[in-house]
Amino acid sequence: MTSGRVTVYFAALLARTEDGWQASDTDLDNVETLSDFADLARDSSVDDDTVLVFIEQEDAWFGLVRVDGEEDPRIYLSDAVAASRSSYGAMLADELLGREENESDLDSLVDLDGTEDGEPEDPADDDASGDAVPVPAGPLGDTEILADLGMSEKELKSLGGDALGDIADMLGCTDVLEAVR
Repeated sequence: MTSGRVTVYFAALLARTEDGWQASDTDLDNVETLSDFADLARDSSVDDDTVLVFIEQEDAWFGLVRVDGEEDPRIYLSDAVAASRSSYGAMLADELLGREENESDLDSLVDLDGTEDGEPEDPADDDASGDAVPVPAGPLGDTEILADLGMSEKELKSLGGDALGDIADMLGCTDVLEAVR
């Protein structure tokens, strides 16, 4: 008997405004690309200010997508290997590694609605052509993504189970974040 497992994601937007930070939970149902993450962030931006899209999967990994106005999004993944085993994490890892969408078989991992059947295959395995870029162990992406907001690379890399809470504490928006959790 095969049982399906539902993967639980939590996603929130933290948008900087004149009055501080605003937090809102967000629905990822229509997010299929990095551009979708960026559009989601820009839609919640006030005057092209900084917006952070935070996503975590069951304390296994977390990711940040930072959008500052019309600049290219910046991405950070806390654990690239763990993230690459899920749909949203694989999408972000592929972007960071410069993979083409067809190099990563997202359909064999997890449906983007968060459901999966059985255990996914290891996406870090090389494809048949041997040209796949391996997923490195540990953090991946822009480790300075929060440096100008007060969190150093070392602090970012040391975040654990309640990374979003720690980031909200550092930004001074814990109360507004807790209102949407």
